[in-house]
Amino acid sequence: MDHRLDLPLPQLADQFLLRPDVTFLNHGSFGACPRPVFERYQAWQRELEAQPVDFLVRRLPGLLTEARTALAGTVGAAPEDLVFVANATFGVNIVARSLALQPGDEVLTTNHEYGAAERAWRFNCRQRGARLVHQPLPLPVQEPEELVEALWQGVTPRTRVIFLSHITSPTALILPVQAICQRAREAGILTLVDGAHAPGQVALDLEALGPDFYTGNCHKWLCSPKGAAFLYARPEHQALLEPLVVSWGWESPQPGPSPFLDYFEWIGTVDPAPLLSVPEAIRFLEEWQWPAVREACHRLGVATRARIQELTGLAPLCPESSDWWVQMFAAPLPVPLGSAPALRERLWEEFRIEVPVLEWEGRTLIRVSVQAYNSPAQMDRLLEALAVCLAELP
Repeated sequence: MDHRLDLPLPQLADQFLLRPDVTFLNHGSFGACPRPVFERYQAWQRELEAQPVDFLVRRLPGLLTEARTALAGTVGAAPEDLVFVANATFGVNIVARSLALQPGDEVLTTNHEYGAAERAWRFNCRQRGARLVHQPLPLPVQEPEELVEALWQGVTPRTRVIFLSHITSPTALILPVQAICQRAREAGILTLVDGAHAPGQVALDLEALGPDFYTGNCHKWLCSPKGAAFLYARPEHQALLEPLVVSWGWESPQPGPSPFLDYFEWIGTVDPAPLLSVPEAIRFLEEWQWPAVREACHRLGVATRARIQELTGLAPLCPESSDWWVQMFAAPLPVPLGSAPALRERLWEEFRIEVPVLEWEGRTLIRVSVQAYNSPAQMDRLLEALAVCLAELP
């Protein structure tokens, strides 16, 4: 089917299962699965229940290989260098728990990271006597080189790993990960990139991007069902990774193509339907010409961010270029610290707008996701609600 983007985006909204009475501007947290992808997901579940042994024992290995191969073509990696995991946080944990850090070693990260992933590193560093170093990245920014140089101020002779996001969670910035990974490799420092928000929102070529490890969600911007993500590892570093869950793949009597796949492909009885639905999600995006959809969403986001800036009088965190953000942006709000949770809940309870309002580094930010199902009318509703709420603040 050849869908044409001269159709209004509301027609695309019909492809999603979201409640029509909700202005859903929080695709970034958990995503939203399109109707045909969700139907394929349910069909996989029905096939599994029809004959569980045949499905899980005989068919599943080949089906996972097919799904992994489809995903590999989308993210620019060899299929044997990817494994499916439940979510990006799980992927971060695999790497953080596997690397043999020594007392005094340092893991360098930024002050823009997702809390769950940062906790994984903090836990592991505490267990091993290593140190987690948070290097601030200044805002606002204009040039990617500023962020590379700012991060590198935290590198010391003890730095063993650099951990950072491809697209940051609180500030929604696309970080210059390719330049950072290249510089780290030249310095002999391992890199792990948290790509939770990247697949489906930005074009990916992992081999060109150059991380040693990369984990990304499929259930967010790639629009698969919940429970689908991946971990990528460069071939020369796959032997560093140990199973987070020890199951039949460890000391397998019938080893597969590599220990990397054996350790992580089968971790016990889980529902594989989300993973097997990833090719359907990829097909959906291809049918709807998703690069053009992303561009349309970015234009709507640019206009919305400008209106928020006009309302608040506060400067943006970065330029409007899609080099910095595509479908998700964060904008400062003139809201006293401690008031963010109340404002978030009021937007939901009174206006039925689902959007994150958070506090980060002494700022209150609103993080707006713009997906294919969003419309200019929904952005009008957001601005009207913000105007009412901000007018009543001290």
